[in-house]
Amino acid sequence: PRPGLPFLPGCAIKDPTKTSFHRSQTLDFKNGYAFSRLPREGVGGDTLFANQLSQDELDDLCTRGTTLTYGQVKRSAPSSFTPAFVAYDKKVLKFDAYFQEEVAMSAEEHYRIRQVGIYYYLEDDSMCVIEPKVKNSGLLQGKLMRRHRVPKNEQGDYYHWKDLNLGIDLTMYGRTYRLVNCDSFTKVFLESQGIEVNPPEEMVSDPYTEKRRTPEQKPIVPTGPDPFRQFLTYDTKVLRFYAIWDDTNCAFGDHHPCVIHYFLADDTVEVREVHRKNDGRDPFPVLMRRQRLPKIFVDKSKNFPSCVLEVTDHEVQEWYSPKDFAVGKSVTFLGRTFLIYDCDKFTQDFYREKYGITDFQPVDVNKKPTEKAPQVIPPYNGFGIPEDSLQNCLSLFPKPPRKDIIKMLENNLKVLRYQVALESPVPEDKNRRFILSYFLSDDTIGIYEPPVRNSGIPGGKYLKRTRVTKPGSTPENPIYYEPSDFTIGSTVEVFGHRFVITDADEYVLNYLERNAESFPAATLQAIRDHFHPQQVVVETASSGFPKKDLDDLIAEVQKELKLHHEPFNTRKFHEAFHHFDTEGSGFMDKTRFLNVCDRFHVPTSTILLKKLIDYCSCGEDKVNYRDFLLAFPS
Repeated sequence: PRPGLPFLPGCAIKDPTKTSFHRSQTLDFKNGYAFSRLPREGVGGDTLFANQLSQDELDDLCTRGTTLTYGQVKRSAPSSFTPAFVAYDKKVLKFDAYFQEEVAMSAEEHYRIRQVGIYYYLEDDSMCVIEPKVKNSGLLQGKLMRRHRVPKNEQGDYYHWKDLNLGIDLTMYGRTYRLVNCDSFTKVFLESQGIEVNPPEEMVSDPYTEKRRTPEQKPIVPTGPDPFRQFLTYDTKVLRFYAIWDDTNCAFGDHHPCVIHYFLADDTVEVREVHRKNDGRDPFPVLMRRQRLPKIFVDKSKNFPSCVLEVTDHEVQEWYSPKDFAVGKSVTFLGRTFLIYDCDKFTQDFYREKYGITDFQPVDVNKKPTEKAPQVIPPYNGFGIPEDSLQNCLSLFPKPPRKDIIKMLENNLKVLRYQVALESPVPEDKNRRFILSYFLSDDTIGIYEPPVRNSGIPGGKYLKRTRVTKPGSTPENPIYYEPSDFTIGSTVEVFGHRFVITDADEYVLNYLERNAESFPAATLQAIRDHFHPQQVVVETASSGFPKKDLDDLIAEVQKELKLHHEPFNTRKFHEAFHHFDTEGSGFMDKTRFLNVCDRFHVPTSTILLKKLIDYCSCGEDKVNYRDFLLAFPS
């Protein structure tokens, strides 16, 4: 409408030229926050006229009712309702209180006063109890009761702020709190609600805490030596005593060597244990830490138990001092007795200047060596060799006897072989022949019996390798056979069986000659006399045949043996010659020799065989079958 016309129908003039009807924006942002503002332009961009009424006139129009109405009078809107959690938000009643707690196991206090704060929240009538935390109090402090509605009685009632006041006892969950004071807001709130607040009371303190805070009055010490002057005079000066702690009365006890240090600066004593190598103890040197040691205690009745580590000056009548130590004297520290047997040079000079003592003769504390009981070796029981059985007497876990490794390496594979005959009254044992082997590496003897066909005796190993003692030797001091004991014609007794040596290997003679300084001359000469006639016969028989021709002849015989289709049993061929040579001389009658060759059908040409027999012949009726058997190795 135009200015001056009422805003009524018929008074408005429509502008036909107007094409814009948009409304101006009333929402805006400022500092990141959205807010609404009054429109600056009208619809379509029309100019808005400023309000001519003041703020007071606008408020009056809002509150003034109409004077002329038509119809039923309109009632005014009811007053606004504010809930309790909004009206009492963040409004808390705070009371200062305390409660008494019993202390059962303590000699210094029987009860304890604990100061707390009781908070009542008006918005939901809940309560909580909080105790301020005290550093190093040793108590579980902080929130003692969480926030919740606290029951008042068994009828289901809860505590209300009307039940709270100063100077009353408040019981919650069996614990009685005494309310002594409150803050200003609590006092004003209670008075505004018509409650008369009682005068505040004084907060009760814990008697034990007050006692600890009170400075302890030190007793007046009579005039005596100044500790500070003593420290400056004797600093770094230590008396050193060498002592022995006898602990043999206890199980697994022993004599413990110790060093006692007396520190002149503060009259303290330290005991250190001297450890030896492989003494079986933990390597902790300090046996008794540095401390003042009481010598005489005060006799008094005690109504409360105490241990030795809680010793004070009131309980000790006299402490250990330098005059209590001397060479040859025993001192007792905390239940352990130490015998002082020596001291160092500084300690001797100190006692000589201060106390005039001049006798510092050390005490001999070395153990006297105990007499070792002789070990009795039981008699040999016959099982195994004596050296092996002796190991069971020398140690709990027997070890095999030690062997001479150098001797074994030097004489490895060196064996002395002898032919022996068994002395026996049995007629079947007269023609039995054995090979006795002496092993130089370990001085053992082995006996082997060559099997003889159709003899009724299987032959084979007669005695395994073992050391054989001489007859007459005792098990405690056994004497074993040696190479010097074996001569032609000597008798060897092996575990009750007697053997007579009838022949020896040529290696025996060579070995004895190479080591003539190690054997008796009689033994060497006996072996030489045995081999001398055989060497003369062999030299005579082979004088017409050079050794080169003999070697060629043996090679041709062995070549024909290899070309033969059927294998020739050379082992039985050898056993047959040894069987007929009952004396073991190595020679055989020519007639019997030819019979043996015909029986085995030697697979060689007749010419080669005749040449070989002629070479081995000794005269007209003897043949050296050992040289002949060289062409037929077994």
